Amino acid sequence: MTYEQNRPIWMRISEMEERDRPREKLDHKGPESLSDLELIMLLVSSGSGDRRVADVSHDLMELLDRNEEPTLAQLCSIRGLGKAKSSLVLAALELGRRRVRKYGFGTTISCPGDIYREVRHFSTRTQEQFVVLVLNGAHEVLNTFVATVGLVNKTLVHPREVFSDAIARRATAIAIAHNHPSGSLDPSDDDVNVTKRLKASGDILGIKVLDHLIFTDKGYFSFLEHGIL
Repeated sequence: MTYEQNRPIWMRISEMEERDRPREKLDHKGPESLSDLELIMLLVSSGSGDRRVADVSHDLMELLDRNEEPTLAQLCSIRGLGKAKSSLVLAALELGRRRVRKYGFGTTISCPGDIYREVRHFSTRTQEQFVVLVLNGAHEVLNTFVATVGLVNKTLVHPREVFSDAIARRATAIAIAHNHPSGSLDPSDDDVNVTKRLKASGDILGIKVLDHLIFTDKGYFSFLEHGIL
């Protein structure tokens, strides 16, 4: 099977087919069927002035990609996202963190498919997102964050950004992944060079790079499975 692609939303919710609206889609297919943007649209609920809910939600999604713990002031700086909605977003983020802490660590990474399940929601992004999964000794996910946004090359993807959180958390391993908006799963020369550079850096730091995935909404390419790592 292939995963249903969630495409960027450029129209008002009232202009969409009823079955494609986030609330109706959640009702019929469950929350897991919604893209990150659609989930955020449900939180934001409505636009403001000349800004559609999709526009406000897109700006919020980009902020959360860069900073998983934004302040109220940072949220309020998004045009169309007032204090009330910003407070709702902060409350939702904090509740999610508390529920994760209550039930212990996240997913255990034991194969490339486990990594893909953790990052595949980034496949709808129109720019490449370089995602890092920080792992403990049992390969349980301690944190997931976007290290860089843009083309994957040795200039943009620096070991400093990739390993900083792992060092702070005293992690023993990381898994890395990035989406290809083009839909191709073939690694570029830059992809290979960056992977080798990060693996060498991890060896020096004592933090193992388990794997590097290139992924789309259709599937993934594992550097480990193809003998490149």
